[in-house]
Amino acid sequence: MNSKLPDTGTTIFTEMSQLALEHNAINLGQGFPDFMMSKELISLVNTAMLNGHNQYAHMNGMPLLREKLAIKVEKLYSNSINPETQITITPGGTYAIYTALTTILEKDDEVIVFEPAYDSYIPNIIINGAKPVLVQLQYPVYNIPWDEVKEKISNKTKAIIINSPHNPTGAVLNENDIEQLKQIVYNRNIFIVSDEVYEHLIFDDILHLSILRYPELLEKSFVCFSFGKTYNCTGWKIGYCMASPALMKEFRKVHQFNCFSCNSFVQYALAEFLENEDAYLSLGKFIQNKRDYFQKLMQATKFKPVPSHGSYFQCYSYKDFSDENDMGLAIRLTKEYGVTTIPLSSFYQSKKDDKVLRFCFAKKEETLKEAAERLSRFS
Repeated sequence: MNSKLPDTGTTIFTEMSQLALEHNAINLGQGFPDFMMSKELISLVNTAMLNGHNQYAHMNGMPLLREKLAIKVEKLYSNSINPETQITITPGGTYAIYTALTTILEKDDEVIVFEPAYDSYIPNIIINGAKPVLVQLQYPVYNIPWDEVKEKISNKTKAIIINSPHNPTGAVLNENDIEQLKQIVYNRNIFIVSDEVYEHLIFDDILHLSILRYPELLEKSFVCFSFGKTYNCTGWKIGYCMASPALMKEFRKVHQFNCFSCNSFVQYALAEFLENEDAYLSLGKFIQNKRDYFQKLMQATKFKPVPSHGSYFQCYSYKDFSDENDMGLAIRLTKEYGVTTIPLSSFYQSKKDDKVLRFCFAKKEETLKEAAERLSRFS
């Protein structure tokens, strides 16, 4: 059988997490919290199951949950979203991104992808017969070189993928980025796939510039979110997508024959839990405190922080004290020092190596403290 993804292997997250298990290492590689999620939300799920909400949910998602999400968007982004025609509940944010790309891509289309890039984007494009057109973010602040983007736009360009807050770097979009994006897609048949799964994990009093704030962009966009990141329950794999009615109609044609619907009891619980606005509005400060705590601990090591303004992640440079390639160092840190990270080269197709590792700081304080102590012994 010919492979549809001949150049794609097992994800770096799976590889490094397996290595962490084998060597009993602290896993600061894969992006998941090791602290407890909300007990109230767990209780609401349990209650929903006991109340019999265990059968198929509506294909588009539980109506009440979609209504609550529309209210949330109105409050946060001053945009009126129709819950019936513009929101679909999905089994995770990654699924939403894949479905969006599958909805719009045809053979030989081109998609602008910014690297370093979350690892699902490029396989999603290739499996749909399209071509990723790569643009490297500018190290060390990882901003977008818009002049280069404009040069790479062609009559085959079907979409641009944006991700803010950004995985793996923690960079965030600013107003200039939005203006540049508006200029590029204006009067062009170019769609936007906006990965906003870290919507509420944004720091330093920076405003999240969601595509939902800009009706003219939303008309051409699929905006993808994750409850797992918002409520520290990544294993639940539940998210949602928002789009214009016309785009969502096509999105649902793909969705209905893929997963059809998501687990009902979690949707009932989430619909009720969304009433607790503080649960998501306070998340940025909560996770920022972990970033700041980890930064302070890491001052005892040789690693130098690269600015991160969102997500679960911060990148650290080691170029001042080692020429070792990042994959080799990540493996050695796991095996010899008991701390697992992700080499940033794994987020580039070219394996570009800036001597940078990505650390997940969404962990308990004792986890971060022990990891930093182990890294302080690195020489």
